[in-house]
Amino acid sequence: MAEVTAKMVAELRKMTSAGLMDCKKALTETDGDIEKAVDVLRAQGTIKAAKKADREANEGIISHYIRPDSKAGILIEINCETDFVAKNETFVEFASEVAQLKLNEPETDFEELRTAQVAKIGENIQFSRDSKLEVDGIGLIAAYIHTGGKVGVLLQVGTGKEETLANDEFKSLVKDITLHIAASAPVSVSREQVDPELVEKENNEVKKIVDIVLCVQPPDEKFLSFLKPGSFLVGLLDPYGNKLLAEKLKSQKISAISLELLPRISRAQSSDALSSQANIAGYKSVLLAASALDRYFPMLMTA
Repeated sequence: MAEVTAKMVAELRKMTSAGLMDCKKALTETDGDIEKAVDVLRAQGTIKAAKKADREANEGIISHYIRPDSKAGILIEINCETDFVAKNETFVEFASEVAQLKLNEPETDFEELRTAQVAKIGENIQFSRDSKLEVDGIGLIAAYIHTGGKVGVLLQVGTGKEETLANDEFKSLVKDITLHIAASAPVSVSREQVDPELVEKENNEVKKIVDIVLCVQPPDEKFLSFLKPGSFLVGLLDPYGNKLLAEKLKSQKISAISLELLPRISRAQSSDALSSQANIAGYKSVLLAASALDRYFPMLMTA
């Protein structure tokens, strides 16, 4: 029987990334034949992967790959068992490699890659889902992965002119859109695409929180008399510059805000100026209603 040296073990480990003892056992089993030892470790990897297949893989990361010309891109989700492995540099590199292969070489044997990684890392690994986008016409693909790899965005943006793609302001806009999508998790690209059942459900939830009244002209005494306590009035009014109106709203426990202030309220979580402006019925209630309006009336959020 050939002697298994430390140099042979190190070489086999470099080739397979298997553990030291696994490499030594494989070399002993194959009488020091490194090529056969590689086959043994591959077979063992398949066995280990099968044993771990029933274990839950609830952690993981989202990775992406975009071709150098920005004409095609992919997002993938790869799961593992622990957050520790999800943060491991080897696992992150593996996810990036799989993303690139899935886009450029979809005929790759991904099951072989998966089982090899299971043997290497020692946890169940699953390829959960992926999504691809390709440019149709003039445009580009952009992506954003939020810190920690738990949220990912893949975006296709079209333009009318080829030169627009090189414009710095356009690139900045695309980046801002990906960040906004990651933060707000929209259900569709446009309002028309939202499922009517979802709209009805969410509207009912909002009604439980606050009644929102859109006022298209300055309110008079008769108009205010129809508002019930707890309503939220938004429109062409200035409750902060008109003391009589402010007192009237306060007495009826009605929150109010001008259209001009909505963009500032929806974007600012705290500021001294906003706090002083929103003291009619309480800072929190104004923010809550403004948030609802920001969600259901995005045409108001243009500033």
